[in-house]
Amino acid sequence: MDTITKLHARRVWDSRGRPTVEAEVHTSHGSSARAIAPAGASTGSGEARDLRDGGTPCGGLDVMQAIEHIRHPIAQRLVGMNIQDQAAIDAALIALDGTADKSRLGGNAIVAVSLACVHAAAAAHGVPLWQHLAGSQRVALPVPEIQIFGGGAHARGRVDVQDYLVVCPGARNFAEALEWTAEVYHAAGARLAKKGQLQGVADEGGYWPSFKSNEEGLIELTRAIEDAGFKPREDVAIALDIAATQLRVGARYQLNLENRSLSAEQFGIMLERWVDAYPIVSIEDPFAEDDVEAMQHFTQRMGHRIQVVGDDFFCTDAQRIRAAAERGACNTVLIKPNQVGTVTETFAAVQAARAAGYGTIVSARSGESEDVSIVHLAIGWGVPELKVGSFSRSERMAKWNEGLRIEDYLGTHALAFPARKLFAHTH
Repeated sequence: MDTITKLHARRVWDSRGRPTVEAEVHTSHGSSARAIAPAGASTGSGEARDLRDGGTPCGGLDVMQAIEHIRHPIAQRLVGMNIQDQAAIDAALIALDGTADKSRLGGNAIVAVSLACVHAAAAAHGVPLWQHLAGSQRVALPVPEIQIFGGGAHARGRVDVQDYLVVCPGARNFAEALEWTAEVYHAAGARLAKKGQLQGVADEGGYWPSFKSNEEGLIELTRAIEDAGFKPREDVAIALDIAATQLRVGARYQLNLENRSLSAEQFGIMLERWVDAYPIVSIEDPFAEDDVEAMQHFTQRMGHRIQVVGDDFFCTDAQRIRAAAERGACNTVLIKPNQVGTVTETFAAVQAARAAGYGTIVSARSGESEDVSIVHLAIGWGVPELKVGSFSRSERMAKWNEGLRIEDYLGTHALAFPARKLFAHTH
């Protein structure tokens, strides 16, 4: 039996220059692996909680307590465990923490350790993580969902919509989807620069625009797709992340950019009009995480036309997914390992989504690193979409480039790229 012999942790830094946790696992047969915890900006109330030190250093965001928890109580519990038994490792982490939200040991400590362990298990077999997870099953590359304009909590509220993204329904493979996205990304930047609206880049690498309205982002992105030589919707389409929990004020939705306050019904009508007017195929968190009736109603009206994606609404929680399915709310689940804390719980959310007939998207966070675990999870688990952020900044490109390497390795052994099938109903 290959057992855990050493567990170490260190403080490293994420893409916002904030401290985060890296866990490193060593086993008795000589394998080792590392993983880094990401961090979100717009977070759901049901997420696993990062443990931060508070106080003055690093603006209160230091992670030395979480690191000490890995070096001592977590290491003491996991040393000697079978590295191939991920379910037992994760169960031990959950029991040791003993809280519903991972707040005692820290969700950041737990997710780093859980991911490092599954990487070490793959390394012990001499295979990459995606292959370890897939076993004998053939795999496909996921469809990239890539931010072009950043707003909301990722750009200090400069526009209310958090992400204006693109997907490529017409692309034949992962590499072509990235190539097309690169053309759109640079066309969008050129349009902003020409109009004097380019303010830099947001947390995830998308352009930080100076728009006068939220709808202007849709107009500009549609025109950028055309400027790049593609047919909107057929070749390249738009996905939105509204992150509506951040907009909720009482029972209404506040659009600060436009100085407007809308009821849930008015907000839904606005989104439906956008879908009619622009090549939108996916909307994430169109309503706040606790606005279940509005989410249910919107799904009933629009779910046959677009992906209605839940992020804060689900928090990668299998129980929440099953409850929403009973009510007919959403049709797609965003999957983020650090929302729930362990690999086992993350996979349980994927399985719950599939059992409900929901689509799945593995997603990065706004605070990221060079860690590429989520690419392997998406491919190994057969998740058809991958949302990483934009097409710039090395913490994002590390993940897109990892996908390219895997696609190149698979060659003709890969299953068909799922883009056309995935968005066929939106045409």
